[in-house]
Amino acid sequence: MAVGLYKIIKLEPKDYYKCSNIWNMAKNPDRTKKWYDELVNGNRITFVYTENDEFIGEGSLVFRNDDPDYTIPDKRIYLSRLIVKVEYRNRGIGGIIIDYLIDYAKRLGYEEISVGVDTDNLIARHLYEKKGFTNVIFEGEDEYGEYVKLLRKL
Repeated sequence: MAVGLYKIIKLEPKDYYKCSNIWNMAKNPDRTKKWYDELVNGNRITFVYTENDEFIGEGSLVFRNDDPDYTIPDKRIYLSRLIVKVEYRNRGIGGIIIDYLIDYAKRLGYEEISVGVDTDNLIARHLYEKKGFTNVIFEGEDEYGEYVKLLRKL
């Protein structure tokens, strides 16, 4: 299936609730609130892929993170929360969002971009590798399972 006419818009905090069209915000209220708070305080910038004004996918860049593998001030930025609505997957939308975030990070002057991906999420891992995230900087496990941290030079 081809990608239709789309726009990528910067998410404003007042429109955050519209992301519930993409993912179940009620399923993890702590994360939902954390990401909203980061959006409001300027530590997270989120871009939304839309078709006909419908929220289809999103991805964020995070400037500061408690984990030094993910962010280095003014050098490394973190790609967080890439997700595409289930029925729109496998159409290239995730790749479009990643390309947009990489370009945006470059324009901000960053040298590197990092991402974390679950070890068992082979589709996402393949997409990140295809987009240049080929340097594994960490392999480990957290409360959500095994994952890797990947790095791409900009």
